Amino acid sequence: MATCPQGHASGADDYCDVCGARMSAGTPGGGPTSVLAPETPPAECPVCRAPRAGQFCEVCGHDYAGTGANTPSFATQVRWEAVAAADHAYYQRVVGAGGPDAGAVSFPPYCPERSFALEGEQVRIGRRSRARNLTPEIDLTGPPEDTGISHLHAVLLAQPDGTWLLVDPGSANGTQVNGRPIGVNVPVPVGAGDRIHLGAWTVLTLREGAP
Repeated sequence: MATCPQGHASGADDYCDVCGARMSAGTPGGGPTSVLAPETPPAECPVCRAPRAGQFCEVCGHDYAGTGANTPSFATQVRWEAVAAADHAYYQRVVGAGGPDAGAVSFPPYCPERSFALEGEQVRIGRRSRARNLTPEIDLTGPPEDTGISHLHAVLLAQPDGTWLLVDPGSANGTQVNGRPIGVNVPVPVGAGDRIHLGAWTVLTLREGAP
């Protein structure tokens, strides 16, 4: 006589004669069969739904610390961009100060905004040069072209905490952040809303937002 998971004596070894519960194979005549808890599905990453293992997601790098397996997460990957435009007020200041090549560079009659995504550990700013085999990530060659911009004018350096540093490696005409000149090879923190002026009339505005 077999015993079902509910403790009933049953003459059948497939389903209980009393309650109809499925009998566990291999336990005829034995004591009450242990009931196994349903298998728990592996925890998932709340961001990318990959199987969870360890503290960090192996797919997207999400940190599980402080969050439960089923805790919803609204974390998003921040997308940074630099928007290039022409700044007439800056151009007038450059001409008024008699900067290098100020008289030879004209303000463009039309200059549409251009957006450049900030990706990778280093983002170079400048104008491409075939002779030097240089194509910066933020290529301001144009048209229209601001010839006051050096081929390698400045570099944005990504930081582990998601912020950026701006470095001018020695451009011919210098770089300004929010109206203030920066020193050569002196890293300057920059973030959302900061305005980077370079050349005779170019301004880059940093922005962040969800992809």
